[in-house]
Amino acid sequence: MIIQPRQPQSACVQVPGSKSLSHRFLIAAALADGESMIQNCLISEDTRLTMDALKQMGVIIEKANDQILVKGKNGCLAESDKPIFLGNSGTSLRLLCALAALGQGTYTITGTKRMQQRPIQDLLDGLQMIHVPAEALNGDGCPPVQIQGGRTTGGATDLRCGKSSQYLSAMLLIAPCTRDGIKIRVTEGPVSKPYVAMTLHVMERFGIRVEHYGHQHFWVAGTQKYRSGSHTVEPDCSQASYFWASAAITRGDVKVLNTHADMLQGDIRLLQLLESMGCRVLVESDGIRVAGGRLRAIEADMSDLPDMVPTIAVIAAFADGKTHIHNIEHLRIKESNRIEAVVAQLTKMGIEVVDTGDGLEVLGGNPHGAIIDTYNDHRIAMSFAIAGMKVPGVEIVDPGCVAKSFPDFWQVLEQL
Repeated sequence: MIIQPRQPQSACVQVPGSKSLSHRFLIAAALADGESMIQNCLISEDTRLTMDALKQMGVIIEKANDQILVKGKNGCLAESDKPIFLGNSGTSLRLLCALAALGQGTYTITGTKRMQQRPIQDLLDGLQMIHVPAEALNGDGCPPVQIQGGRTTGGATDLRCGKSSQYLSAMLLIAPCTRDGIKIRVTEGPVSKPYVAMTLHVMERFGIRVEHYGHQHFWVAGTQKYRSGSHTVEPDCSQASYFWASAAITRGDVKVLNTHADMLQGDIRLLQLLESMGCRVLVESDGIRVAGGRLRAIEADMSDLPDMVPTIAVIAAFADGKTHIHNIEHLRIKESNRIEAVVAQLTKMGIEVVDTGDGLEVLGGNPHGAIIDTYNDHRIAMSFAIAGMKVPGVEIVDPGCVAKSFPDFWQVLEQL
């Protein structure tokens, strides 16, 4: 797909519900004590994988007009006699691996070839400490994994979360359904702390009490019930970022409807980075508008905003000076090795970029068009598509990979 350059003039767009929140609402609703309605739930490749896996575990999920109806199992999941396939959805696989501990029988959970290269041993170790039989079948700490279900009693566990905060979210979500609860001591990390806050928010919305001291010690009492109800998923800030980025790069003006400054998602902090780079951010009654300006380089610790790294790196390619991005080593085990992917594709566009080990240095300049390899990674496709709004000749290989999180991305992009 070749992107046609253009300059957005007071454009308004709407993005779907948050992928991260949709996963969490679906799982909490599956564990609840009755029927829950989820409004604005994202329907994409990844969330469909989560829904299909939950159905395989006996949960009834139906579409009801523009909402998703989930009939909860009150913490007791059914046996599955065939493997649960979760594609390359890291969130789905990590959260469902823990969820399997609440089920019956033995679960085999697997994914694509890339998923089978993505580590999960730290979560398996945490499950084993509360006496859940959990192992990587190939002995390499990666899927496929086998989890022995059974109503686990809970207990105390140590958890390494230096590679992903989703290990912590997974343990937190199952803890209320154990007999004795789970006490968690985080011994490494966590990276991406805002995602843990999202998990805690969703649990609270379903009536679950969690005690924690910073991000290192968590205590969740057992035999709590997730209470069914009606919930609305806020718009996805990660998806909004591409349209705000288009304003930054083209010096245009784009509003993303229904976004607001107090959103739960940590990615809303992208707006602070855009302001630091020279954009104007306007919080209006019906959404947040970004107006582009002359861009300047910044220094940013992006440990808590991993999904925003390709977006900021692409914007930095158009900025004056050298942008330094730090603490993103964990991006090497995403849908692609995103650090290598960003370096390779910006280099193709004539931009000097250096992999520093734990981050990136991007020297702004005058990018030119190039054929962009996406590595089947939705974030690479969408962030580099925005570069094509400014410079001619940007062609995105495998544009269909955006179905993972934003099936309508290309149609919304055309609205600019």
